[in-house]
Parts: sequence; C-alpha cells; structure tokens
Amino acid sequence: MALFRHVSFICLSLFCTTSLVSSHSRHYTTPSVPRLTDLFSHVSVNQSFSNSFGGRNIKLLNNGSMVTLSLDKTSGSGLASKDKYNYGFFSAAIKLPAGLTSGVVVAFYLSNADMYPHSHDEIDIELLGNDKRIDWVLQTNVYANGVSTGREEKFYFWFNPTLQYHYYSILWNSHHIVFLVDNIPVREFPNNGKFSAAYPSKPMSLYVTIWDASEWATHGGKYPVNYKYAPFVTSVADMEMAGCTMKPKQPGSSCSNANLSSIDPVGGLDFAKLSNQQVTAMDWARSKLMFYSYCKDTSRYKVLPTECK
Repeated sequence: MALFRHVSFICLSLFCTTSLVSSHSRHYTTPSVPRLTDLFSHVSVNQSFSNSFGGRNIKLLNNGSMVTLSLDKTSGSGLASKDKYNYGFFSAAIKLPAGLTSGVVVAFYLSNADMYPHSHDEIDIELLGNDKRIDWVLQTNVYANGVSTGREEKFYFWFNPTLQYHYYSILWNSHHIVFLVDNIPVREFPNNGKFSAAYPSKPMSLYVTIWDASEWATHGGKYPVNYKYAPFVTSVADMEMAGCTMKPKQPGSSCSNANLSSIDPVGGLDFAKLSNQQVTAMDWARSKLMFYSYCKDTSRYKVLPTECK
C-alpha cells in the first residue's frame, strides 16, 4: 500500500514519442493512442503541493515546475496535493533512479487515509525497484472503504524508465479508473457490476513519494535497499491535476450536481469509456507485459475476490 510504503529537462513530448523501445532485451513497437496528457494544463509543484515528509530530501527546480525526491539512510520524501479531488485526471512525467534500486518504491497515488483512517480509498501507481539495473516493475492497485484486499497487477516496462521522463497517469471518474503509461492504458477498473463494491468514491489527495519498502517491494522482500548506492533520486515534472476540487472546510460536493461535466473535466461522455484505439492498446500492454494479476493468484486467495469470478 502506497500510504505506508542533476536534472536536465528537454521537451518531454519528444521523450515519450519513440515508438521502437526495449526492455528485458525485448523490442516492441508501441500502439498509437490519443495523448490525454495534452488535454490538461500543468500545475506548479510549489503552489499545488505541500511537503508530506522528508522535506530536506525535496528540491524544487525550474521555478517550482519540477521537483526531485530522494531516499537516503535518514528518510524518504514525498509531496501531497493541497486540494482533495472527487474524480479527475492526474499525471506526472517521472524519471526513475538509475543503478541498483532493490527495495525502493516510487509511488504516484491518490488516497484519503488522512480523513478516513478506517475506511480509506486508494488508487496506486507504484514503481518497484529491482535487483537488476533497469528491471523496474510497474504495480497498480485499488482499495476502497478500508478493505485490505490487495488488487495488484504488475507489468514489465517496454522502455528503460531511468533514461528519460515518461508519463504515469490516473483517470478516475464515476465510470471507471484507468491507469496509463505514456498515454497507453494498461488497466481499467470499471465502476459496474461486481467491481462497484470495491470502487473508490470519497475525495482523495494526490501523493508523489519515494520510500524504503525493503520488506516487500523486490521479490517479496528478498532484496532490501542497499544504501551503498544512495541517494536514490527520482525527478518529477509536467504535473497535471484536473478534477473536481473538494474544499475541506466546505461540506457537500459540487461533484454531485447533475451537470457534472461542467465541473469535472473528465465527467463527460468522452471519458466514460475507452475508445477502440485505447482498448487495442490496453490489450497489447496486458498481453505482452503483464506478469501478475491478483485474479489469477489462487495461492494467495483461496476464494478469489468477487469481481474475478
């Protein structure tokens, strides 16, 4: 669970349009998809976020439009959005630490555990360091109403995420949650049928963190963080938060209004379902790169979660 758990920047859009890429000695031609990240404005890190922990390991750059977060022996570090959101599009361009990064986790996620400690919701993108130099792993997860059932799915990357910036995005609305990497959907969690009981529904903050998850992150905790290679530095830029903003001191939600699309930029029909192009891209990512799904883990779940049946 994410809650517990040197920069030269040149045209991020150029970084993310290379179609022939490699990871794990495999080469892929990535499918063409709409660039959702082009639809929303960037936010200033220093105006939109507060330090969550490890302030001495947080460095703002480029007039607050970029930030580096680092992990060393003393602490990890993290940011939390100043506003809470009930639905929206959330994205960041992230370059991960190079070198040996076992036990290190970089997380980009939504959570409301600060307001609902016993019934919190969470939507996670967790980037798990590994015992090999470029073998990072992408993990996605969803929690709702404090239920501790993990709904993890894990993917290999189709690129080396330590060489340049890549976009990691979450689309969350009343219809579905979509996890995207460089605008390619890798997972959809619908708000219908058996999935609805596990669907996050309360306002959440956005967090970006780096921390020591030695006890579980790399091969189930087999390889802890080796601080010989510290500090581990991740660079973050092109932050986007476009959603229905919730003001903590103002009870009630304008997000519940009938004309939601005028308030929530992802509440309209254009975001209600994936396009055929996006479905094709997601099928590509899941068939080529997904190597773990909780719905297939019969050793962990003697009775699979309801939506898996």
